[in-house]
Amino acid sequence: MQIGIAADHGGFDLKETLIMRLKAAGFQVADFGAFELVPGDDYPDHVIPLAQAVARREVPKGLAICGSGVGACVAANKVPGVRAALITDVFSAHQGVEDDEMNVMCLGGRVTGHALAWDLVQSFLAARFTGNERFVRRLRKVAALERRERDSLL
Repeated sequence: MQIGIAADHGGFDLKETLIMRLKAAGFQVADFGAFELVPGDDYPDHVIPLAQAVARREVPKGLAICGSGVGACVAANKVPGVRAALITDVFSAHQGVEDDEMNVMCLGGRVTGHALAWDLVQSFLAARFTGNERFVRRLRKVAALERRERDSLL
């Protein structure tokens, strides 16, 4: 399985650690940057290309990391078709996929320890959308909202 990953300076260390662990676990990793630690970089420059790749299904799931995870989550959710959430616990890491078909997990590089982050990533990547009718119904409502918002801007 392939996974996309992106981080700004606040998540750079965690991104590098997760890339190493993902590759060791047999995952193919598409790295959307940052490719070096640049203290003044901006999370949208890395997170938006990742989110667009997830929306186009070039990568099935993504990990977006900034200092707190909040900015990365806000940016990723601006891309239609992306369902991103800031995750801090294992239950939400899998439940977000199972019920809400979350396709981008956001992490805070300055607030989430590396061991916990790895547990969250493993849970996220192992989870599958259940396809339960009520969850599909809810996702259709979200998609309809995205279409209405997009059309109102045209």
